[in-house]
Amino acid sequence: MKKLVTLLSSIILLATVCYGQIDAINKLHKQLPLIKDSLRYVDALNRLAMLLYENNLDSTFFYTERARNIAERLAYAKGKADAANNLGIVYDVKGNLELALRYYNDGYNRYKAMHDTADMVQGIMNIAMVYQELGKDQKAISSFKSAVETGKGLSRDSIMSLVWYNYLILYPGNFPKDSLTFYVSKAQKIAVKYKDKRVLLAIEQLTADNYIKNGQRDKGVALLQQATFDAISNKLYFLSLDIIIDLGDSFAKTDSAEAVSYYKQGLYITQLKDYKLYTESITKKLYDFYTLRKDTSKAFFYSQQLLMLHEEEEKVENSSGIDFIEYALKDQELEAAEVQSRYELRFLFLAVFICVLMVVILVILWRNWKQLRKTSGALRLQFEQSESTMEALDVMNKDYSRLIKIVAHDLRNPISAISTISGMLHPDENLPADMKELMGLVQVSSKNSLDLINELLETDFDQQQKIKTEEINPDELLQQCVSLLSFRAQDKSQQLILNSNVQVKIKGDAEKLWRVMNNLIVNAIKFSPEGAAIHIGSTQVEDKLLISVNDAGLGIPDDIRNKIFDPFTSARRIGTQGEQPFGLGLYISKQIIEAHNGRIWFESQPGQGTTFYVELPVLT
Repeated sequence: MKKLVTLLSSIILLATVCYGQIDAINKLHKQLPLIKDSLRYVDALNRLAMLLYENNLDSTFFYTERARNIAERLAYAKGKADAANNLGIVYDVKGNLELALRYYNDGYNRYKAMHDTADMVQGIMNIAMVYQELGKDQKAISSFKSAVETGKGLSRDSIMSLVWYNYLILYPGNFPKDSLTFYVSKAQKIAVKYKDKRVLLAIEQLTADNYIKNGQRDKGVALLQQATFDAISNKLYFLSLDIIIDLGDSFAKTDSAEAVSYYKQGLYITQLKDYKLYTESITKKLYDFYTLRKDTSKAFFYSQQLLMLHEEEEKVENSSGIDFIEYALKDQELEAAEVQSRYELRFLFLAVFICVLMVVILVILWRNWKQLRKTSGALRLQFEQSESTMEALDVMNKDYSRLIKIVAHDLRNPISAISTISGMLHPDENLPADMKELMGLVQVSSKNSLDLINELLETDFDQQQKIKTEEINPDELLQQCVSLLSFRAQDKSQQLILNSNVQVKIKGDAEKLWRVMNNLIVNAIKFSPEGAAIHIGSTQVEDKLLISVNDAGLGIPDDIRNKIFDPFTSARRIGTQGEQPFGLGLYISKQIIEAHNGRIWFESQPGQGTTFYVELPVLT
């Protein structure tokens, strides 16, 4: 019944669909060839489409599509908005609520862009009623509230009577019991102001239902009967059906003969006017009624009627020359292609800019490398002749290190920009799936590039670590490191287990030693499977502190064991979740440990895990 209320509301709102409908259609058909103004022609097509939909949905679609194509060609915003709204009604009647919601929303957005408040209120109300049909009551209520709020400033507020009516009839429980009368009266005053007979009759039905609900059954039934008489007297047959069904439902439990008479009266009107939507609904009520009373002959009769209705509907569907779903899909494909084209154009500009930037950087690097190679060659030839030549070569190596860091520093900003832009585009719901995947790849690649640049900036290529000496409590250092990295381990459901309680001090640079432990634990997280446990421990062996980091991960194959401490080593492997390695972490760690007069090594079994050991002298 609520679905019928929704469709009835659209009819009341958008067209004079009952009284004088045929005359209006014939009049429009005659006027169309005489209309010279293209914009008025589009409006007439949209109006005709709206009037025709109850009798011939294909005709509605035909005229709507003509109006839409002309409006697109003329860039007529109102025509495109009205056509989108008509398509929403087409799919609503067809029962495809998702597509109805899509076109209603498209129409609303177009009205909003034109600041057409009245049609915006209409669009929000249509959306609310589709949400109600879909069972999404919270969204429906929210949309109704939005419609009420949007319509507050309307100078011509005729639409608001319908908004209040639908809100009240669909969600009476959303209003305080003592305020229902107030809101019904509010809707009624607006309808009286604009002499809207349809809405006034609909409000009488709502008032009658409220009487029955509150125990005033006789008063409510009398009002429904009067509303039925008024609707039929004014030839508002479509509107009268909902009231007649309401009367039948009100007598269903108390006076079966009276209930059946109302249902049959409604069925007669639907058959006379060919209102198939109501025909099926009322026939189903009569079938259920007689089935409940075990009157098998009449129940069988109405079941046959239902079967015939379904067969007839299937024939109409099959004979229709329009594939509505295919049209909607092509429409979506066209919109998606337009969006994709815009994103591709933006991405093309971005890619061109990055390519130009990279070419410039590569030219600079190549020229510097070429110059550096020439200089290094000259220095090698003079190596045996002078100690000063060795010092000059050392200076050049340091310059090369600084150059790499300068280039890495300069690359960080544009790559950060790429990461930011791709991060903004990637969650966009309107982005096509293939573009969304591409944005994800760009984001991952830029993040990996930033990680590599940070490694380069933190690496001492001259292998001369500058060590600050201070007393360090190794237990506190390990606890701090484990605490900070626990969140990273949680991303892979891993657990960091610390077993350290040595009462010794070591001397060295706390920041650099923290970095070593950070590298070792991060590697354990990277190469361990999801849910694994990683053990970190420390113990004193004579005058040495032995720290261990043990994982149950991939292990280190024999063929790369001798390469993993090399800078930019080729012994790089992808982590268990695709984490990218850069081949600098262990090289840096080895530099730091050796600068502290310690040593670092590992033990590993492929496929069974790896244990890294760090040995440092204890402060005596």
